[in-house]
Formats: sequence, structure tokens, C-alpha cells
Amino acid sequence: MPRKDHIIDTLIGRTAHLKGDLEFCGGLHVDGRISGDVRAEPGSDSTLSVSEEGRIEGAVNVANVILEGTVTGPIHARGRVVIGPSARVHGDLYYGVIEMTLGAEIMGKLVRVTSSEPAAVVKAAKVEIKLGGAF
Repeated sequence: MPRKDHIIDTLIGRTAHLKGDLEFCGGLHVDGRISGDVRAEPGSDSTLSVSEEGRIEGAVNVANVILEGTVTGPIHARGRVVIGPSARVHGDLYYGVIEMTLGAEIMGKLVRVTSSEPAAVVKAAKVEIKLGGAF
């Protein structure tokens, strides 16, 4: 997945804020913000790229990911994941092949998946802990 082969079919601009889930095919580039899940058509060799200014708040399920910005939620990428120096991931990362640059942050588990197994489905549970009394 060299950059020269990366074709952008859909662009979310810097000032755009999409609220809701997004399904795409081909190449998606995010300069703006998405509050919702982002997924590619199942079985496609789609690529998601997120610029330094880009932000996704939701689960990502795409074959290939090029990340320079922030994703808050799990990432499922059965292909290649390229994590740049300004990238921030707040969630688990499921990948086939990964390339990380010094400076990137991942706050979650790294789980390698093979191309023959389907990407794991992770459901987040909201947990509230109340402490009473003195320690």
C-alpha cells in the first residue's frame, strides 16, 4: 500500500463534522471529524487515511489504515496499518501488518490477525464504579 497507489474516492474536509456511521468503498481521506463508526464494504481492499487534523470517534473496520490523526475506538484492519508520528489511538488495534513511527501513541491492545480469520468484533461496555466510605 505505497502512498502512490493510494487513491482517494471520498474526502471529509477539514471543516466538516459528520455525525453518524459511514460506510465506503475505495479510498476515504479524513481531514475533519467523524462521530460514528467507519467501515468499508466487507471484502473490499479499501483504505482509510486520517490526516493530523482528522479525528474519528467510533469503531473503524477497514482493510487498510494510514493514520496521522486520532481515533477514539477500536480499529480492525485485516491488511496493513501505517501509524505516523502524530497518530493517537485510544482503543484496541487489530491488524494484519503494522508499521509505526516513533512518537505514535496507542492506548489499547495490539492484536495481530491473520487474513484468514475475520476481524474480531468488540463491543464496549459502559462501567460505572461508585466508591463509598473512607479508605
